[in-house]
This record gives sequence, structure tokens and C-alpha cells, in this order.
Amino acid sequence: MIGFKDFFSFRKNRFFWINITGMIVVVCAVVWGTLAWLDSYTRHGEAHIVPDVKNKSIEEAAKILNNGTMKSVVIDSNYVKGVPAGMVLEQTPAAGSRVKEGRTVYLTITTTSVPLVALPDIIDNSSVRQAAAKLKSIGFRLTEPELVPGEQDWVYGIKYRGKELKSGEKIPHEALLTLCVGDTHLRDSLSVDSTYIELNAIPETDEKAEVDDSWF
Repeated sequence: MIGFKDFFSFRKNRFFWINITGMIVVVCAVVWGTLAWLDSYTRHGEAHIVPDVKNKSIEEAAKILNNGTMKSVVIDSNYVKGVPAGMVLEQTPAAGSRVKEGRTVYLTITTTSVPLVALPDIIDNSSVRQAAAKLKSIGFRLTEPELVPGEQDWVYGIKYRGKELKSGEKIPHEALLTLCVGDTHLRDSLSVDSTYIELNAIPETDEKAEVDDSWF
């Protein structure tokens, strides 16, 4: 049976302490190496300021970002009247943000393609005032209205470049439209003219009917 003193006799064994010391050194080395690798992998303490590339061409923006060890990716495009294509409108992250090396900056640029907008349901469904307000809020422009016979100030149609449009039809943004608006004076004048034509279509004569005596 092992006595109490024999149980603690390993303290006098130098190989035991060498092994313990070696294990401690190995554990410390592994921990230090892991922390060093994580620090290097995450580039701890290293940050770069995102430059401002708005209102610059996509080529110039990409060059500036590459010099700052960043990447650029175009994710969207919008039409802006009077602005040439390929100009940066928005960037994410915003200018001045602190990011790590190699971060991707997402860009929104301009395009020359005019977007198409669906015509709202206003034909024979609203007054000229309501229609004009709705069309202008969308971005369309209006000419002087074209008067047609009908109820006063009621919209009976819409024209674009002389073509009659239908509700829901897609046309270029900021297109110049013409509203076909009802006018009661035209309607009444046409009604009077129509009645006049019908009355004058009946021939009038003052001649008396002649009787053929040969039958008697």
C-alpha cells in the first residue's frame, strides 16, 4: 500500500518537472502564436480613411480608391438631367469613414438612359387641374391644353408628340405632354351647327303642285 510520503515522492523526480515546464512553454507559445495570427489576420489597429469620390468619374474614383488600398464596385445607376454618364452620385461607406485595407466601396453612378414612367389613370377620370398637378409631381411637363368638345375642364385624352396615349403606357421621364381638355363652348357650337345643317337639309319650294288633267 502506497504511503502518504510515497504519494508525493514525484516532487523529487526531475523528469516530472521538466515535463511540466515543457507543457507550460508549449501552451504559452500556442496562445501567443494564436493571438499574433489573429492580430495579423484582422489587421488590428490598422484603418484607412475612405476618400470622397462623389462627383468624380468612375475611372477617377476607382483610381483614387485603389491608391487607398480599397476596391470599388458599381451597384446602381440613376439618370440625372444635364450630368454626363459615369459620374459618382453616392458611395457606401461614406467619405471619412475608417475601414480596413481591401474594403469594397459601393458606388452609384449616372446613366444617359432616360427612365420610363407609367402614365397615371387620369384620362376621362379627372379635371385638368387634378391631372396637371399629378403629372407635374411625377416629373412630366405640359404644353397648352388642346380644347375638345365636352364637359368644361374635363380631361378626355393625353398626347405625346402627336400620339394619343393610354393609361399605364410608359413614356420618358420629363416628357412634354398635351392634355385634351373639354370645352362646353365647342360642344354647344357643334350642337348648333348640327341642328342648322339638319334644318337646311330639308328643301324649301314656293311652287304649287301641278295637276295632270289627262287622268280626268
